[in-house]
Amino acid sequence: MDMLIKIAMLAVFFAVTIGVGLYCRKHATDVNGFVLGGRSVGPWLTAFAYGTSYFSAVVFVGYAGQFGWKYGVAATWAGIGNALIGSLMAWAFLGRRTRVMTQHLGSATMPQFFGTRFDSPALRTAASAIIFIFLIPYTASLYNGLSRLFGMAFDIDYSVCVLVMAVLTAIYVIAGGYMATAVNDFIQGIIMLAGIVAVIMAVLKGQGGFMEALDKLARVSDPAVSATPGVFASFFGPDPVNLLGVVMLTSLGTWGLPQMVQKFYAIKSEDAINKGMVISTLFAAVVAGGCYFLGGFGRLFSDQVDVAAQGYDAIIPTMLSGLSPFLISVVVVLVLSASMSTLSSLVLTSSSTLTLDFIKGKIVKNMDEKKQLKVMRALIVVFIAISVVLAILQYKSSVTFIAQLMGVSWGALAGAFLAPFLYGLYWRGATKLSVWASFAFSTVVMLANIFVKSSFPTILQSPINAGAFCMFAGLVIVPVVSLITPKLSKQHLDGVFSCYERKITVTVKESIGKQSN
Repeated sequence: MDMLIKIAMLAVFFAVTIGVGLYCRKHATDVNGFVLGGRSVGPWLTAFAYGTSYFSAVVFVGYAGQFGWKYGVAATWAGIGNALIGSLMAWAFLGRRTRVMTQHLGSATMPQFFGTRFDSPALRTAASAIIFIFLIPYTASLYNGLSRLFGMAFDIDYSVCVLVMAVLTAIYVIAGGYMATAVNDFIQGIIMLAGIVAVIMAVLKGQGGFMEALDKLARVSDPAVSATPGVFASFFGPDPVNLLGVVMLTSLGTWGLPQMVQKFYAIKSEDAINKGMVISTLFAAVVAGGCYFLGGFGRLFSDQVDVAAQGYDAIIPTMLSGLSPFLISVVVVLVLSASMSTLSSLVLTSSSTLTLDFIKGKIVKNMDEKKQLKVMRALIVVFIAISVVLAILQYKSSVTFIAQLMGVSWGALAGAFLAPFLYGLYWRGATKLSVWASFAFSTVVMLANIFVKSSFPTILQSPINAGAFCMFAGLVIVPVVSLITPKLSKQHLDGVFSCYERKITVTVKESIGKQSN
């Protein structure tokens, strides 16, 4: 009976997911519709698409387990940072300007933005190469956490879990493009919200309630981490400096991730941006805050999990293994939702970028819309296939931590793109050479972090801290290099920034404005 409940819930979830993809085919008949949903996506769909692309099995299983174990309940700061910096501030600083300037420049991808904004086709090619190289390992990392939960709930082989998730995601993305991912993200986001609340309540109840669980955590000690009593139940935890690196990479990093920023390209209107900002922030507070808060109690299960032998990724599945069959089914669908929504966003971003910014006009000179759509759909299959192979290889190799793959990918992408994108939206003085400097610095540092990590200072040997360092370095590199390198022509800059000067007429309910007596 228990297995029937689990299978029934998965069958309904799969049927709805594929049904949405087939229904949204009408929105994916041209490139603009397939990649951006016709730039007509409302606030709820955009906010949930942003949030579900943000949080995947990497966060729920990998990061929540690892950082909850390391920092205790103080890991909740990462969720708070995700809500305030990664969602609220990202929408406030990037949302409107991104929507206005990208439409003005005719940009459907981040590399297109760099190429047009900085008048450099070479930058467009370089950005597409960086995205291709570093999104693939991130894509592969999505499967691992899911496989552990499927194994716990169904005792299914890892390869089967990977293939099922990959095939289902491919079907609805290929069929319905961005609109299918947005609608499915909304449905999957609701599952994530309800699921995380139910799971937290169940886990804490199993420990005697919140206060009892917190008291137990305060009694946990680990001399190898800290000699301070009750440190894992404290406000800042045993290592606030490294915790700050986690907060900044997982929060500020979204400002430079192409799969996140591209959500702003598609939003419908000014009003939708304001509403989406609130919805996205609340979503992040519940989902991310809940994940890290839950992970903070991981050490209460230290008698059931051997972190040294099994890795951090085993912590959350162990915490959930004692739940009822129904709640375990909810958790599986929750993490499946989170992983598939992120996977769909990543492969759509990768395929559209490679098609529009690399193949079109360079490898294939004349590509009409039908050819572009065919190539993008074919590349979705290719990217998902590559991610499946990498996921299985990674599972069988010594690279066992989800967070390791995600940290390298986030660090390289956010470090390379955040500063050039932010300054590109706001500052006329940013130069193309400053963008090249930001690209080069972050990719070199993060690649070096993989291959020669031991030569780094201790604090930067973690890909999390190295990624955060690259982001902040970019914010300094771009203005400094811009001051000493040739500026773009005034004519070009006037054309780019004219989108902000265009006058429009709005109703009083949208803007009070100046009124005569």
